[in-house]
Amino acid sequence: MAAVEVEGLRKTYGDVVAVDRIDLEIAEGEVLAILGPNGAGKTTTVEILEGYRTPDAGRVRVLGADPQTGGRAWRERIGIVLQEAGFEELFTPRELIRLHAGWYPHPRAVDEVIEMVGLEDKADARVRTLSGGQRRRLDLALGIVGSPELLFLDEPTTGFDPSARRRAWELVDRLRDTGATILLTTHYLDEAQHLADRLVVVDHGRVVAQGTAEQLAATAGMGAVISFRLPDGIEVADLPDLGDPVRAVGAVAEVRTVHATADVARLAGWAVERGVELADLTLTRPSLEQVYLDLVGAEGLAEEPVAAEPGVM
Repeated sequence: MAAVEVEGLRKTYGDVVAVDRIDLEIAEGEVLAILGPNGAGKTTTVEILEGYRTPDAGRVRVLGADPQTGGRAWRERIGIVLQEAGFEELFTPRELIRLHAGWYPHPRAVDEVIEMVGLEDKADARVRTLSGGQRRRLDLALGIVGSPELLFLDEPTTGFDPSARRRAWELVDRLRDTGATILLTTHYLDEAQHLADRLVVVDHGRVVAQGTAEQLAATAGMGAVISFRLPDGIEVADLPDLGDPVRAVGAVAEVRTVHATADVARLAGWAVERGVELADLTLTRPSLEQVYLDLVGAEGLAEEPVAAEPGVM
């Protein structure tokens, strides 16, 4: 069953098309990452799913309801971690978490939440004394205290040091194990690759590719590269047919493949039959960064347009 269903979603700000007929589906219990350059439509799409913005066209269902009319019962089932949030400076994290817990019918225990986000040492300190990273942990705490079925994470580890980022990743993995559905937006591609079951790349308001990192590489035409040293007396023309042409770079042969396992097996079998050694045989897959840049290029770096609407804070 789908936790999120989006069909033909469109949103414009004057003459600017922020979201252009996006279709999207997120299964229950799935962790989905939305990637894209600034201005691609990510934030607008997520804000519509959260109920903070009104779409111009399209059908949206989040946990079976229209976010515009879901009401309190629906909001009690979701958690939101915004990219930036404000706190009352004189409260402590423990007080704020306890306050927010009172808004939900089945909240997590306050001490459990403090431990989950790593705020044990600062639980009773005033918010005004917290560092940027510690405030971000408090953002996470307030997002998960209600035991949400669906959690929206907007750039959740901005300002984190490497250790804190790893702890946040462990938190997401822990939430995944409880069956929660998570929608993540991030500019950290390693974070998306580590956490997400599936990736969606958005550019100019449209979905340009979606799937696992390997599937995105195939979509971008960026298969893995098999490379090895040509054995003595062997020319490129002597090699078996591997689909794509083999090219020689000095004494090293390279071939791109989208069927890595089959092509490596075919090449190894060919070498065994002839009694030759394929020295330095390696299989290199393109990084997610390479795939991402191939899909979106260097365009679309302007910030997303922001238009004030009633009720949007």
